[in-house]
Amino acid sequence: MAAQIFVISGASGAGKTTLVRALQAGDPSLRFAVSYTTRPPRPGEVDGKDYCFVSEEEFIQLLRDGLMVEYVHQFGHYYGTSRQWIDQALKGRQDILFDVEIHGAKALKEHCPQGTFIFILPPTPAVLAQRLRGRGSLSETELQERLARARQEVLGARWYDYLVVNDDLAAAMARLQAIVVAARCRTGSVWPTLEPLWQGG
Repeated sequence: MAAQIFVISGASGAGKTTLVRALQAGDPSLRFAVSYTTRPPRPGEVDGKDYCFVSEEEFIQLLRDGLMVEYVHQFGHYYGTSRQWIDQALKGRQDILFDVEIHGAKALKEHCPQGTFIFILPPTPAVLAQRLRGRGSLSETELQERLARARQEVLGARWYDYLVVNDDLAAAMARLQAIVVAARCRTGSVWPTLEPLWQGG
Protein backbone atom coordinates (compact mmCIF):
# COMPACT_ATOMS: atom_id res chain seq x y z
CA MET A 1 0.00 0.00 0.00
CA ALA A 2 1.33 3.45 -0.91
CA ALA A 3 2.39 5.73 1.91
CA GLN A 4 -0.27 8.13 3.12
CA ILE A 5 0.44 11.79 3.75
CA PHE A 6 -1.50 13.61 6.45
CA VAL A 7 -1.08 17.38 6.69
CA ILE A 8 -2.56 19.07 9.75
CA SER A 9 -2.80 22.82 10.28
CA GLY A 10 -4.58 24.98 12.80
CA ALA A 11 -4.73 28.35 14.43
CA SER A 12 -2.42 28.98 17.37
CA GLY A 13 -4.35 27.95 20.48
CA ALA A 14 -6.67 25.55 18.64
CA GLY A 15 -5.03 22.54 20.30
CA LYS A 16 -3.37 21.34 17.11
CA THR A 17 -0.07 20.33 18.71
CA THR A 18 -1.82 18.34 21.45
CA LEU A 19 -3.96 16.50 18.90
CA VAL A 20 -1.05 15.79 16.56
CA ARG A 21 1.06 14.34 19.37
CA ALA A 22 -1.81 12.20 20.64
CA LEU A 23 -2.56 10.95 17.12
CA GLN A 24 1.04 9.93 16.57
CA ALA A 25 1.35 8.34 20.01
CA GLY A 26 -1.67 6.16 19.33
CA ASP A 27 -0.66 5.18 15.80
CA PRO A 28 2.91 3.85 15.45
CA SER A 29 2.58 3.64 11.66
CA LEU A 30 2.58 7.46 11.50
CA ARG A 31 5.98 9.07 11.15
CA PHE A 32 6.15 12.69 12.23
CA ALA A 33 7.69 15.07 9.69
CA VAL A 34 10.25 17.17 11.50
CA SER A 35 10.35 20.76 10.28
CA TYR A 36 13.26 23.16 10.41
CA THR A 37 12.94 26.37 12.41
CA THR A 38 15.07 29.29 13.51
CA ARG A 39 13.11 29.92 16.70
CA PRO A 40 14.67 28.78 19.99
CA PRO A 41 13.40 25.53 21.54
CA ARG A 42 10.54 25.76 24.01
CA PRO A 43 10.80 23.91 27.33
CA GLY A 44 10.66 20.17 26.70
CA GLU A 45 11.28 20.36 22.95
CA VAL A 46 14.03 18.12 21.56
CA ASP A 47 16.21 18.98 18.56
CA GLY A 48 15.62 16.50 15.74
CA LYS A 49 12.37 15.26 17.27
CA ASP A 50 10.09 18.26 17.61
CA TYR A 51 12.00 20.50 15.19
CA CYS A 52 15.44 20.78 13.64
CA PHE A 53 16.65 23.99 15.27
CA VAL A 54 19.03 25.95 13.04
CA SER A 55 20.35 29.49 12.81
CA GLU A 56 18.82 31.99 10.42
CA GLU A 57 21.98 31.84 8.29
CA GLU A 58 21.72 28.05 8.01
CA PHE A 59 18.04 28.23 7.10
CA ILE A 60 18.61 30.82 4.38
CA GLN A 61 21.34 28.64 2.91
CA LEU A 62 18.91 25.69 2.76
CA LEU A 63 16.50 27.94 0.84
CA ARG A 64 19.20 29.03 -1.58
CA ASP A 65 20.08 25.39 -2.21
CA GLY A 66 16.43 24.62 -3.06
CA LEU A 67 16.13 22.06 -0.26
CA MET A 68 12.81 23.27 1.16
CA VAL A 69 9.41 22.24 -0.18
CA GLU A 70 7.79 25.02 1.79
CA TYR A 71 8.75 27.68 4.27
CA VAL A 72 7.26 30.64 6.06
CA HIS A 73 8.53 33.55 8.12
CA GLN A 74 6.18 34.32 10.99
CA PHE A 75 6.49 35.89 14.44
CA GLY A 76 10.13 36.68 13.64
CA HIS A 77 11.27 33.15 12.78
CA TYR A 78 11.56 30.83 9.77
CA TYR A 79 9.83 27.44 9.52
CA GLY A 80 10.21 24.96 6.65
CA THR A 81 10.01 21.36 5.43
CA SER A 82 12.89 19.52 3.79
CA ARG A 83 12.25 18.17 0.28
CA GLN A 84 14.79 15.38 0.76
CA TRP A 85 13.20 14.28 4.03
CA ILE A 86 9.78 13.88 2.38
CA ASP A 87 11.09 11.95 -0.61
CA GLN A 88 13.06 9.53 1.56
CA ALA A 89 10.11 8.95 3.89
CA LEU A 90 7.77 8.20 0.97
CA LYS A 91 10.19 5.63 -0.41
CA GLY A 92 10.06 3.89 2.96
CA ARG A 93 6.31 3.38 2.49
CA GLN A 94 5.57 4.80 5.93
CA ASP A 95 2.67 7.19 6.51
CA ILE A 96 3.85 10.73 7.17
CA LEU A 97 2.26 13.24 9.52
CA PHE A 98 2.90 16.95 8.91
CA ASP A 99 2.20 19.76 11.36
CA VAL A 100 2.48 22.98 9.32
CA GLU A 101 0.77 26.35 9.02
CA ILE A 102 -1.64 27.14 6.19
CA HIS A 103 0.87 28.55 3.68
CA GLY A 104 3.13 25.55 4.17
CA ALA A 105 0.15 23.24 3.70
CA LYS A 106 -0.64 24.86 0.35
CA ALA A 107 2.94 24.31 -0.80
CA LEU A 108 2.75 20.69 0.32
CA LYS A 109 -0.50 20.33 -1.61
CA GLU A 110 1.40 21.15 -4.78
CA HIS A 111 4.21 18.72 -3.96
CA CYS A 112 1.96 15.98 -2.52
CA PRO A 113 -1.54 16.39 -4.05
CA GLN A 114 -2.46 12.87 -2.93
CA GLY A 115 -2.25 13.89 0.73
CA THR A 116 -5.08 14.32 3.22
CA PHE A 117 -5.29 17.91 4.47
CA ILE A 118 -6.93 18.63 7.84
CA PHE A 119 -7.49 21.95 9.62
CA ILE A 120 -8.01 22.18 13.40
CA LEU A 121 -9.98 25.13 14.71
CA PRO A 122 -11.45 26.22 18.06
CA PRO A 123 -15.24 26.45 18.43
CA THR A 124 -15.28 30.26 18.70
CA PRO A 125 -12.89 33.25 18.63
CA ALA A 126 -13.67 33.84 22.32
CA VAL A 127 -12.52 30.33 23.25
CA LEU A 128 -9.35 30.83 21.24
CA ALA A 129 -8.57 34.08 23.08
CA GLN A 130 -9.18 32.36 26.42
CA ARG A 131 -6.80 29.52 25.55
CA LEU A 132 -4.06 31.87 24.41
CA ARG A 133 -4.37 34.01 27.54
CA GLY A 134 -4.17 30.84 29.61
CA ARG A 135 -0.64 30.24 28.37
CA GLY A 136 0.52 33.27 30.33
CA SER A 137 3.59 33.70 28.14
CA LEU A 138 2.25 36.19 25.59
CA SER A 139 2.17 39.96 25.86
CA GLU A 140 -1.09 41.70 24.97
CA THR A 141 0.42 42.82 21.66
CA GLU A 142 1.49 39.27 20.80
CA LEU A 143 -1.92 37.97 21.84
CA GLN A 144 -3.75 40.38 19.53
CA GLU A 145 -1.39 39.53 16.67
CA ARG A 146 -2.07 35.82 17.08
CA LEU A 147 -5.83 36.37 17.30
CA ALA A 148 -5.83 38.44 14.12
CA ARG A 149 -3.73 35.83 12.32
CA ALA A 150 -5.95 33.02 13.59
CA ARG A 151 -9.06 34.69 12.16
CA GLN A 152 -7.39 35.02 8.76
CA GLU A 153 -6.27 31.38 8.83
CA VAL A 154 -9.69 30.04 9.77
CA LEU A 155 -11.36 32.08 7.04
CA GLY A 156 -8.82 30.75 4.53
CA ALA A 157 -9.16 27.09 5.53
CA ARG A 158 -12.02 26.25 3.13
CA TRP A 159 -9.75 24.35 0.72
CA TYR A 160 -8.74 21.71 3.29
CA ASP A 161 -10.24 18.24 2.89
CA TYR A 162 -11.50 18.16 6.48
CA LEU A 163 -12.23 20.63 9.29
CA VAL A 164 -12.07 19.38 12.89
CA VAL A 165 -13.57 21.64 15.56
CA ASN A 166 -11.73 21.16 18.85
CA ASP A 167 -14.62 21.88 21.20
CA ASP A 168 -13.80 18.80 23.27
CA LEU A 169 -10.38 17.16 23.12
CA ALA A 170 -11.59 13.55 23.21
CA ALA A 171 -14.26 14.18 20.57
CA ALA A 172 -11.82 16.05 18.33
CA MET A 173 -9.33 13.19 18.69
CA ALA A 174 -11.99 10.67 17.65
CA ARG A 175 -12.82 12.73 14.56
CA LEU A 176 -9.16 13.00 13.63
CA GLN A 177 -8.62 9.26 13.99
CA ALA A 178 -11.69 8.57 11.87
CA ILE A 179 -10.29 10.75 9.08
CA VAL A 180 -7.02 8.81 9.13
CA VAL A 181 -8.85 5.47 8.90
CA ALA A 182 -11.04 6.73 6.04
CA ALA A 183 -8.02 8.01 4.10
CA ARG A 184 -6.30 4.65 4.40
CA CYS A 185 -9.40 2.97 2.94
CA ARG A 186 -9.46 5.06 -0.23
CA THR A 187 -9.80 2.95 -3.33
CA GLY A 188 -6.72 4.49 -4.88
CA SER A 189 -4.63 3.36 -1.93
CA VAL A 190 -6.05 -0.11 -1.32
CA TRP A 191 -7.01 -1.39 -4.78
CA PRO A 192 -3.49 -1.54 -6.31
CA THR A 193 -2.57 -4.22 -3.76
CA LEU A 194 -5.82 -6.16 -4.21
CA GLU A 195 -6.25 -6.02 -7.98
CA PRO A 196 -3.52 -8.61 -8.81
CA LEU A 197 -5.18 -11.09 -6.44
CA TRP A 198 -8.59 -10.77 -8.06
CA GLN A 199 -7.31 -10.69 -11.62
CA GLY A 200 -5.42 -13.91 -11.00
CA GLY A 201 -8.56 -15.69 -9.81
